[in-house]
Amino acid sequence: MVLGTLARHGPRHGHEIRRIAEVTNVGEWGGVSVGALYRELRSMEREGLVEPVRTEKVGRRPARTVYAITDEGRLELAVLRERAVRGTHWGPDPLGVALTFAGDGADREELLTWMRGRRELFAVAASQLEAERQRLVAKGYLGPVEAAVMHRGQMHAETEVRWHDEFAEILAALPPGEGFADHAWAPRPGTGGRGPAGAGEPDGDQAARRNGARHDDH
Repeated sequence: MVLGTLARHGPRHGHEIRRIAEVTNVGEWGGVSVGALYRELRSMEREGLVEPVRTEKVGRRPARTVYAITDEGRLELAVLRERAVRGTHWGPDPLGVALTFAGDGADREELLTWMRGRRELFAVAASQLEAERQRLVAKGYLGPVEAAVMHRGQMHAETEVRWHDEFAEILAALPPGEGFADHAWAPRPGTGGRGPAGAGEPDGDQAARRNGARHDDH
């Protein structure tokens, strides 16, 4: 975010970069740690990605160092941009692990309560992102590309809401008195860890997917 801002807008001091981050709300939808921007600037200076070009002082405010992106920083920005655009890596999914490998005695009603609360958080996030996106577009702070990127974050939250609704229906359809863990995946004895017949992909499909993944890496 810092390198891209300096490349696009020219030399800026840390406070200006922080304001851009706050106005665009990139910390919410882009995972940028706004509070760490000054530390990142100093780190990038040590690495030669940015360089101080002057110091500005307005009134009684502390002097502020203005940074510009270096040639090495532009190369790093190109690498980071390509990695972000071409990458399709999904991060860890602790919720998926918890649901898939739930132990005996898991309380279905307790789980439903937790999931309802989780759903509401995503619903609120989606609503806030939509309102913020419209506000920033109306003020002229976001162009079409930036608005589309912010909308992507909103769509992620909305998809989570729909998934939570589907999952609630699945839990509601389970026979009374049964915990959701009773229907969790479990390997068949003597299968070397493979699931029950019909679960997952046939061995041929798995091999094809592995081969395809290897081709995608190059």
